[in-house]
Amino acid sequence: MKKVLLLFTILLGSMATLNAQIVSTPQTSSNVGSSPIQKGSWVTGAGITNLGYDFENEAFSFNLTPRVGYFLSKGIAVGATIDFGAVFQDDSKPIWNYGVMPFVRYYIPEGAKETGRFFAEGDIGFKGAAVNGSSDSGFAFGVNVGYAHFITHSVALEATVGYNYAEAVQNVNNGNKQSGLGFGLGFQIYIPQSK
Repeated sequence: MKKVLLLFTILLGSMATLNAQIVSTPQTSSNVGSSPIQKGSWVTGAGITNLGYDFENEAFSFNLTPRVGYFLSKGIAVGATIDFGAVFQDDSKPIWNYGVMPFVRYYIPEGAKETGRFFAEGDIGFKGAAVNGSSDSGFAFGVNVGYAHFITHSVALEATVGYNYAEAVQNVNNGNKQSGLGFGLGFQIYIPQSK
């Protein structure tokens, strides 16, 4: 009986050891089709955007952009983005940026894959800037294109590139506008429509 019990314990221990050594790879994509972008669904997330170079002021900039949107119809979402960011120019203090930008996003059906979608986005609103106690704000807009790659059914990694313009920050950066090309990286969480 002792030999059977010893053999059973060794067998059970061997199985536990083998099971513990199974390594699974992390999920890198999910076949979602068009289910995340249906009418009535929500999208929320954040990104690092406008990461780029400002031609007008010869400065490096970036923004953190939390956002929320609602799908009015399949592939068309509207929402708002809040911007927080900074501009770093040579030999001067950083300029802190802020803004609220309502947006419209269209997911392009052509070229869509089961794991991702191209999209185009336009936003318009106001942006402001502050440095050394002085601040100013004004009209702003942006036009961007990007790709959303779904790593799970409801989470997508996104990359965008586009043109962004902001007016009336003259009291802060000695200019009368900011414009330039930039790119962004972020993630979005897609919340399906409630039934």
